[in-house]
Amino acid sequence: MKSKTILITGGTTGIGLATAKLLSAEGAKVIVTGRNPATLAAAQKELPAGTVILKSDSGSLAEAQALGTEIKKLTAQLDGVFLNAGIGQFGPIEAMTPQHYEDMFNVNVRGPYFQLQSLLPLLANPSALVLNASVVAELGFPTTSIYSATKAAVVSLGKSLAVELAPRGVRLNTLSPGPIATPIFNKLGFPADAQKGFEDHMAAQSLFKRFGTADEVAKLVRFLLSADSSYIIGENITIDGGIRLT
Repeated sequence: MKSKTILITGGTTGIGLATAKLLSAEGAKVIVTGRNPATLAAAQKELPAGTVILKSDSGSLAEAQALGTEIKKLTAQLDGVFLNAGIGQFGPIEAMTPQHYEDMFNVNVRGPYFQLQSLLPLLANPSALVLNASVVAELGFPTTSIYSATKAAVVSLGKSLAVELAPRGVRLNTLSPGPIATPIFNKLGFPADAQKGFEDHMAAQSLFKRFGTADEVAKLVRFLLSADSSYIIGENITIDGGIRLT
């Protein structure tokens, strides 16, 4: 990754932060975005000097469409992009509101779509792009109906855009993590005992009997952004500890 310039949206926590640390350690110039002032400040302390931390809200259409303009002020070219920013708001269908629907589709689907549109003039030929979806796009879990629908939309976008962007030299793949130990699992909306039971159940479904780590996902992102995966395109690659097999 040395001398590569990589953009990571949602790069201040979880998988995005772990990826930013890994790529920075391997010599990449990393730009991360986030929208929460607290996590932006925390990331500034955790990431190495030279990392650019940019406030940008994926849920705002105006900010999504302006991302390319903001990045152009920092670099003339991007060698890779990890469109990772996403949110999850969980609950049974009776508890879901139109606001939940809008919030999740705006951040998880509309945001990366128009961020990518704005970034197209900056993408090198060749370059690599990774979308972050989820295994819930294929599997059914209670309280995740809207979230799962957004991730299924991301998987579908990944297939279509991989074909559309290939002639530009942009190699696009989608990533679908299973249960990964990140802050999103603290937002399932379960009571404490039910939360513990759900997490234990999910860990038991894994062939490894544990959650994955953000660092493990970051290594896969690095592979997909690097020339080591130069003949992989249009794939939805699952990293779930074998949950789909149980």
